[in-house]
Amino acid sequence: MSKALLVIDFINDICHPDGKIPSCAAHTKEQNAIEHANKALSYARDNDWLTILVKVGFESNYHAQPKSSPVFGKANEFKALELGEFGTEFHEDLDVKSTDFVLAKPRVNPFYGTTLEPVLRANKIDELYVCGVSTTWAIQAVTRDAHDRDYKVTIIEDACAAADQEEHVTSINTLSRIANIIRADEIA
Repeated sequence: MSKALLVIDFINDICHPDGKIPSCAAHTKEQNAIEHANKALSYARDNDWLTILVKVGFESNYHAQPKSSPVFGKANEFKALELGEFGTEFHEDLDVKSTDFVLAKPRVNPFYGTTLEPVLRANKIDELYVCGVSTTWAIQAVTRDAHDRDYKVTIIEDACAAADQEEHVTSINTLSRIANIIRADEIA
C-alpha cells in the first residue's frame, strides 16, 4: 500500500493564541497536538510517504468564501483566513519542509474544490493517515469522505485537537467505526 499523511489546519488563525479565530488554540496546546503531528511527519518522511499540509483560506477578495456559512460567513469582516497573511501561515511549531505538498482549501473538507484527489491518485495512494484540527469538523469531514472514496483511513488521535476535550473524544469515538485510531507513538 502507498501511504500519505494529511496534516490539516494547524494555522495561526485557528491554533495560535494571536489568531483571529483561535477556536482550537487551547486544546491544541493541551494535547501537544503539533508535537505529535511533527512525530508523524518525521516518520512519514523517513518512510517516503507523501506528506500533505492542508490549510483553509481565501484570497484577499474573499470571492470563494461562502458568505451564508455559519463557520466562514464573517471571515471577510474580520480579515480572517486570508491566504498569504499571518492567519493562514502554518503554526511556527509545525515542522514544515519544502518537500511537503501544501494544499489550500476553501471549505472544511480538503477534498472539496481542491487537487487532493488527483494528487493522491497520481501518487497511487490508497492509505491515508490524518491529523490536525478540528477533530469535530475537518478531521470528521476528510475521514468520512476518504472512507467513501475507498481509502483506508487512520487517525492519529493525539495529533488532533478540537474546541475542547469533550468534542474531541466524541468525534474520535464516532470516527472509530470507519477509521483506525492510533497515537503518534504507534504510527510505526
